[in-house]
Amino acid sequence: MGAVGEDFYEELEETLIMADLGVATTTVAVQQLRETVRYNGIKTGVEAKAALVSILTLLLDVGETRLRLDTQPSVILVIGVNGVGKTTSIGKLAMKLNNEGKKTLLCAGDTFRAAAGEQLGVWATRVGSEIVRRDEGADPASVIFDGINAAKARAVDVLICDTAGRLHNKSNLMNELSKISRIIHRELPESNIETLLVIDATTGQNGVIQAREFNEIADITGIILTKLDGTAKGGIVYSIAEQLKIPVKLVGVGEKLDDLIEFNAWEFTEAILE
Repeated sequence: MGAVGEDFYEELEETLIMADLGVATTTVAVQQLRETVRYNGIKTGVEAKAALVSILTLLLDVGETRLRLDTQPSVILVIGVNGVGKTTSIGKLAMKLNNEGKKTLLCAGDTFRAAAGEQLGVWATRVGSEIVRRDEGADPASVIFDGINAAKARAVDVLICDTAGRLHNKSNLMNELSKISRIIHRELPESNIETLLVIDATTGQNGVIQAREFNEIADITGIILTKLDGTAKGGIVYSIAEQLKIPVKLVGVGEKLDDLIEFNAWEFTEAILE
């Protein structure tokens, strides 16, 4: 990387926009970099890139990235639109927690999509978790209620609840999610509750819209960013962090069972800038 000039900044802006940071967040980051370069007398692109890593990493520092699961039971409510990898993420997350010595129970709250309960059942068997589910078309909130009672009765450490792939412009589905959230808080008022939004790393700026709409009714505590394997995308999380102050907690980096890992903002940022 050569000297820091306008060509450098233009190339940098293009890189960040191509990585899905969005124009607004890219503009903020590059402006901060310009000020840092001037203030510190930075001359080389290598030094400027290192400064940008620090700036972008700090941009992601908007909350606790560790899952808070200290109560028995604790609850993880997993939300997101269809196709982002919710069911797979739930399975991998259950295995991760099982390996940490926690007893997990899966709850098949997606009763709208054909075979969703069966798919979650396959994951439950695969990773050694129990599951609560009903027939397709059952009331999702009732299934979650059953899951909560089962978690209490079976001394479960973590109840992980699947939900339908709710499109943000479907008000009836969003209302259903709001109902589920209220039931969890009513029945388990003292429990740690994580509400994790699953976002596909290749979604682009539509991910901000998804996060904003879901956050209005579900009080999102963190992001699971999926499908990072082999892609330079995923920069959408910077926009979400800047605009909504929601931290990334987990990332899916491949197809293997142990490919759901804890998020490291510094490593993620360096990968984006490569």
